[in-house]
Amino acid sequence: MVSPILTVPRLERIPFLRHGFGDFSWGEKNFRKLADRQGLKPLFLNQVHSDVVHFIDEVPQRRLRGDAAVTRLPGLLLVIKTADCLPVVLVEEKKRVIAAVHCGWKGSSQGVLEKVVLGMKERYGADPEAILAAFGPCIGGSCYEVGEDVHRAFVESNFPASLFRPISGRGGKYLFDLSCANRLQLLRLGVKTENISSIDICTHCDPMYPSYRRDKDACGRMLTFIGLSNR
Repeated sequence: MVSPILTVPRLERIPFLRHGFGDFSWGEKNFRKLADRQGLKPLFLNQVHSDVVHFIDEVPQRRLRGDAAVTRLPGLLLVIKTADCLPVVLVEEKKRVIAAVHCGWKGSSQGVLEKVVLGMKERYGADPEAILAAFGPCIGGSCYEVGEDVHRAFVESNFPASLFRPISGRGGKYLFDLSCANRLQLLRLGVKTENISSIDICTHCDPMYPSYRRDKDACGRMLTFIGLSNR
């Protein structure tokens, strides 16, 4: 039987780490059962397509508004919901600091992943060269059609225009590689190429993954999680 949760082998080898990317069949009820079995407390965010990052040094009493969470607290599962956007989890093994990041086009153009890595470094002493990153399934560069507003936002933020491919005969329309844009952010910060893993599944093409572009409001959400075991 195929597991509804995908993991990355390099992260699987870290004994105190729990992580995964769930498919269409794996909902919040399944996730909470997994968290209970692991003895871990889920931490969901009110995601708003922003560059807001929360550094969690104590368990919050309310749901936080933003699109990334960073912590060194054991016993928490950081959770990201997506449906075409790119989910990213990170860990610096020596410092035992982790992050979960929702990388939509707005947050990505505003450098949300950059803010996470810099925060891991400045607040917790993480070494960017030692950070391991895993990209989950997201909409692929051959399916993600965007307009001039998205193109302009990234070019004005000093991303290369090569991330966009103009669509012939459709002025102001482009195909955009969201995953590549976020990989570039990590490389610019000193994260090593060999430390970036990617599950190369296009959510728009694969019916086992939620896609807002494909199914609109009926799409559901994919759950991504990362946590430090307290056992």
